[in-house]
Amino acid sequence: MPNQAQAQPSGAQPVVVVSGLPRSGTSMMMKMLEAGGLPVLVDGLRSADSDNPEGYYEFERVKALDKGDTAWLADARGQAVKVISALLEFLPADQSYRVIFMHRQIEEVLRSQRKMLEHRGEATDAIGDAEIAALFAKHVDKVQGWLRQQPNFRVLDVNYNTLLADPLPHVHAVNQFLGSGLDEQRMAEIVNPDLYRNRA
Repeated sequence: MPNQAQAQPSGAQPVVVVSGLPRSGTSMMMKMLEAGGLPVLVDGLRSADSDNPEGYYEFERVKALDKGDTAWLADARGQAVKVISALLEFLPADQSYRVIFMHRQIEEVLRSQRKMLEHRGEATDAIGDAEIAALFAKHVDKVQGWLRQQPNFRVLDVNYNTLLADPLPHVHAVNQFLGSGLDEQRMAEIVNPDLYRNRA
């Protein structure tokens, strides 16, 4: 895991990281930030589909963080990029980060992931839901404990379920967390309860 943060360049902007478990609302948050006026780092290689009709908002090189592909982060300052929770520990300590960590009911995450695997024709019964839920919960606790120990990370927790029910307080909190320069109304308009299809 990374060590203590190194000195930051004077006036350098942080990298805004949207994270959480897969299927926890990270793509929606990326779209909200984009609507609010924050540049997003995406490459469009993964197209929108029935599982994510609004798009995945991914940057392919993120998937190689654990292999040491980190040079791109110097150009990501002041932008938002999606990084799943399992890869956060591979972010280099020579940058500062503002992490928006998405939380969603584990049962809904499992249901959404299972449906996505079914759509792809992949196996879904290798391990039971209860065991996966316990592993996910343990993973999130471990990652959040690690984040609290990193001097170059600031974290805002956002609950996907309550965000859908009442967007404005969460939108305001996100805007405050990132410096109050975003268009909150446009961010709130992105929240679409019609896409909330895997309720617990």
